[in-house]
Formats: sequence, C-alpha cells, structure tokens
Amino acid sequence: MVVSGVRCFSKTVPNNKNVKNKLFRSIQDWRGDIAALFFGVLTPLAFAPSNLFPVVFIALAALFYIVDNTPDLPRVFLRGYLFGLGYFGAGVSWVSVSMVRFGGMSLPLSIALTALLVLFLALYVAGAGFLGRKFFPHAPARVRLLFLYPSLWVVLEWVRGWLFTGFPWINVGYSQVLSPLAGLFPLIGVYGVTFAVAVCSGCLVLLLYEQGKKLANIGLLLVSVLMSGGLLMLVEWSEPAGKPLNASLVQGNIPQELKWIPQERQPTIDLYTSLTRQHWSSDIIIWPETALPAYYHQAEEFLAQLAREAQANNTSMLIGLPFLDFRNEDRRYYNSAVVLDNGDIQFYHKYHLVPFGEYVPLKWLLGEFLGFLRIPMADFSHSNKHEPVVSMSGLKGAVSICYEDAFGEEVINGLPQANFLINISNDAWFGDSLAPHQHLQKAQVRALETARPMLRATNNGISAIIDHEGNILDTSPQFKQDVLTVEFQPMQGSTPYAVLGNYPILTLCSLMLLLAWRLSRAASAG
Repeated sequence: MVVSGVRCFSKTVPNNKNVKNKLFRSIQDWRGDIAALFFGVLTPLAFAPSNLFPVVFIALAALFYIVDNTPDLPRVFLRGYLFGLGYFGAGVSWVSVSMVRFGGMSLPLSIALTALLVLFLALYVAGAGFLGRKFFPHAPARVRLLFLYPSLWVVLEWVRGWLFTGFPWINVGYSQVLSPLAGLFPLIGVYGVTFAVAVCSGCLVLLLYEQGKKLANIGLLLVSVLMSGGLLMLVEWSEPAGKPLNASLVQGNIPQELKWIPQERQPTIDLYTSLTRQHWSSDIIIWPETALPAYYHQAEEFLAQLAREAQANNTSMLIGLPFLDFRNEDRRYYNSAVVLDNGDIQFYHKYHLVPFGEYVPLKWLLGEFLGFLRIPMADFSHSNKHEPVVSMSGLKGAVSICYEDAFGEEVINGLPQANFLINISNDAWFGDSLAPHQHLQKAQVRALETARPMLRATNNGISAIIDHEGNILDTSPQFKQDVLTVEFQPMQGSTPYAVLGNYPILTLCSLMLLLAWRLSRAASAG
C-alpha cells in the first residue's frame, strides 16, 4: 500500500509472534515519536565519561526499527529528527558553557544559540532515514538494515565532519574505544567503526524480522563483526622507534577569566617556568595551548633563555603561544606552538580553526558577532600549509592544537614520519562538562588509528599520555596544577588507515548505496 506517496514496508512487519506484533503497533502512534527522542537522549551514555558502549548498538537499532516501520515519509523525517535532537541535545550541551562564562552572554541567549546548533545537527540524523525511505523504497529488509541505513549514516556523519569546516563531535565510532570493535580503528578509522556499529545494530533489528536458518545467519554475522575487531587487536601495526622517552606535561590550571589579563602575564610565566625547572630530567616537556599569554615576539628573550636551559639539560620543549606575523600588511596572528630543540626553534601554526571561537566565518557579514561574544584571541588566521611534524629529542612528533585532533584525516598527514602525536589544548572554556572527557576519547582514537602514542597537555585537564594501543597510561587531575611525567615508547611504521585514510570506507559505503539502489529498482520492476 502507499501512504503519503511512500510505499509502506508492510512485508517487513514482524507478525510471527505476539511480542513482535505489539512492538510494531507500539510505534505507530505518538509513542514512536517519544521512543525516537528517548533513544537519542540515551545515546551519549555510550561516550566518555560514561563509556557504556553497548548503549549505542541498542539506540541505533531502535532508530532503524522505528524508521523502517513508520509508514509515511514526513513522520520518518520527524522521528529521525527527534532522535537527533536527543542525541546532540544531550551530547553537546556543553557548548553553552563558554558563551556564558567567558563570552559575557546571558544564559537564555546561550541556550538559544546552543539550541540552534542542535537543531542544525539533528538534520544529519533525520537525513539518514529520510533519504533511505525516499530513494530506496523497495530495497529488501536485509539490504536496508545491513547496507542502506549504515551507509547513509556514515556518509552523513562524514559530511558533518567537513561541511562549514566540520563538527565531527560524538561520531558513533568514538564510543567504541573500550569495545571489541576497537581493533578496527587502525584498519578503517573512526568512520569505519561507525559503519561496523551500524551493521551490528541492523543485525539486531533483523533478529526480530527473521526466523529459522536466516536467524542463525544474522546472529553469525553479528558475532563475526564483533570478533573481527577483537582479533585485529592482536595485530601490531607499528614497532618501537628507539628507546623509551620521559615526557612531562605541565598543567598550569590558569583560570580562563584571568588568562589574558596583562597583570597576570608574568605570574603565569613564572608558574610554568618554576614547574618546568623541576623536570629538566625529562626528555620532552610540553606546555598546553596558549600557555604563554604573550606573542612570540614579546617573549622572544625569555624563550631564548629557556631554550639555553633546555639545551643544557638535553631536553626538548613545546610551548603553546600566539604568534603575530609582521610580514603581512594585515598583521595576521596564529594559534601556535614553538619547539625548542637542541638550540633549534621550530613553529607550528594551527591549520584547522574553531569557527566563532578562533575566527568568524563570513566576517564581512558577521563581524559584529565577534565583538558581541567578547571572546579574547578570537580572530586567528589559519596556516596556509598543514606541516605538523617537528623534531624533538632526536625523533619526530606530529602536532595538533585543540580540536584539530578531532579530524583523523588531518592527523595522519604527519605520518609515517612522526614517531608520536602531540596535542595541546585548553578545555577550560567548557568547565566541568562532558567536553574534556569526550575530547580525551578522541585522542585515544587518534592513537589507535595511527598506532602512535599521544602526549596531550591541557591547561586544566585532562592532560594524559596514551600509548600506541589507545590505553591511557596516566592522567592529570582536572582543575589542579600538576606536572604529569610518564615514560612512553615512540613508534614507527604505518597502519592501513594512516596510508589510505577515509577512502576505503567511503568507497564501501558508495558501493553499498549503489547496490541498494539496484536491488530497490529490481524489486520495484518485479
């Protein structure tokens, strides 16, 4: 039958058991809308700090089932959108913290702007079900649940990762750092793990649809996907490069509201210097993002003295600070890192900026917005070249600043040269929210994808040293001054993901969508 111009998937309605009939009937009215919203709100529990990774399998399975058994297309879109509202509303609500605490914005206005972001992000989730039902109306159930919905989810998640500079936060794959699927990260990256999760969720729905031998086959596929990740965890994708090194990550815990006050500049410098001089025995010392609250040219004399001390102690240093480029008439400045290594000075200028936090998109149109938010140091320029590799203690490190480490396809630009990853960040913008924990989880995934250790220095936590298998070796407590010193092993070699990036999983999804389209057309013609 046809409802509102869309063919209803009546042949997929589970009718062999009363419990399945009741489940089907329960989503045909307003209860289906509530269920979609409920499972969306539940989904962020799969991510840090809760790390209840099985939740996302259940939540996506519920979404796929609801979408698959909703008869009319507008309701399909609505239910996907409600899931997205719950998913992002619960998962990225921390965005409002920086607006209120450090942007001078009223609470109602910050909530309104955060709501606009959530309303926009929810469109990606709504699109997965809507596009599947709109353009593949006759695809068989197994094709929809194993190929179509998983592929559409991954493609739209990938689009969200680059459209308007990208916002790849709480992508489904990140939830699997502690699950058996973690072994897939070096092979197919975070989007590939998202695909694996979605396929497993599709299997769960098919367990309701199928019976007999087909039921056993679906169960076998589900177990096989989970086991493949577990078995791949036994593979060593990289090997040691030289001897282990000691790294000290200096966490100054400077309150964000004091960071850029001129009178606080020297006390901040004195604090970081004092903490550093207690750890000259370390091979590498790292200060977090903009730890030095002065332009490079303003602190050049101090840095020269610090470089001499570091060289005398055979220590390499990386320091986050802003950099003003006098070579341009428009006097561009950058969110940067300076490396002091055996008398040499190297620079890394941030390549991927945070919209509205570090620059204003369409500034000619939205320029007044920068002054309205009153966020300090919020008019950075991005580097024209992404050159993240720096030399430290005779080896190579790949640098990322702040949420640059959320973009796996950019982090791998430093491989295979880099023997370890470095991320400097300042999550003080988001207070005691989910954001610092979610950010640390992304660092774990980057370590897994590249089979490289990650040195992560932050202003107020969570500073961490992560090994090449994604295991957190140690962390600094949040909201405390601390110097985290841990021995880590630099690595060499390449993972399949570091070589091929997202191309394999995007190619696979494209082929799956093509297959679904062909089968849908064949079923329609038949």
